[in-house]
Amino acid sequence: MRRFPQKNLHCLAKISTIPPVKRILKIDDWFHPDGFPISVERREPQEVFEPHAHEFVELVIVTGGKCLHVIGSESWELTAGDVFVVAGGSEHEYQNLKDLRLVNILYQPNQLKMGLMDLTSIAGYHALFTLQPSRKNRQSSKGRLHLNSKEMTSIIELADRLDHELEAREPGFGFMATATFMQLIGQLSRLYGSSPSPDEKALLRIGEALSHLERHIHQEVNLEELASIANMSQRSFLRVFQSATGSSPLAWVIGQRINRACSLLRRTDRRITEIAFDVGFNDSNYFTRQFRKATGSSPREYRLRHGVE
Repeated sequence: MRRFPQKNLHCLAKISTIPPVKRILKIDDWFHPDGFPISVERREPQEVFEPHAHEFVELVIVTGGKCLHVIGSESWELTAGDVFVVAGGSEHEYQNLKDLRLVNILYQPNQLKMGLMDLTSIAGYHALFTLQPSRKNRQSSKGRLHLNSKEMTSIIELADRLDHELEAREPGFGFMATATFMQLIGQLSRLYGSSPSPDEKALLRIGEALSHLERHIHQEVNLEELASIANMSQRSFLRVFQSATGSSPLAWVIGQRINRACSLLRRTDRRITEIAFDVGFNDSNYFTRQFRKATGSSPREYRLRHGVE
């Protein structure tokens, strides 16, 4: 078990929403002291471990054995080839372990310095990294990615390369490790949609709708068009979308726009009005109201608090 010396890092803001009765795995303990936001943990085999949540996101690749995976009131069997994502704050544990072997890739999404570019246009990305980890998605045991032996070999090769970069930490490792991690994410996203099961198809249909919203983030939400993309009636689409994401399509789009605005406020010194229009708001006053509702502060206050990166 690789654990790192503690240092004086502040906990993530979202940790306050996690009930204190849980054991929380801290960023300080599981990431290198230099602050790099990706870490690889191998469990060969995985030992019994109490229920816990994380201050980070965990991508899990099951390389051998089997167990019962428990998240909240949901549980399902894991076997070699399964791949899934556990969101920060989601309590989970493994029960009935039988030679369970895992590769855990821990990461802090908000600290990654490489953008997703057009990755969000892949429905499999949203199915695996947006919909499955959502605590609002009560079908988390269904539609999970399962790799065949050939696919597993290619994914493990990438995980090994990532692990090597993080172990050696030679000059330029940050770029190489991030690029390898993003390649891993991209490959898994593609594999999700390559030969979907019925349950995977259900998530992929919503993933297609999310990809469409991402590509047309500046446009008005067209419910009829989204339902058509998902091959559902409008009523069914709204119900499934709400169940999978925890919000309506309009609220989801506004959330994405706010996230993009936060990034621009941190990374640039552009005028707030310009940022509002750039992320898809046609009214700067409406943008400010929505921003305050989502973050608890105005765009100007947010910039003063976080500064320009």
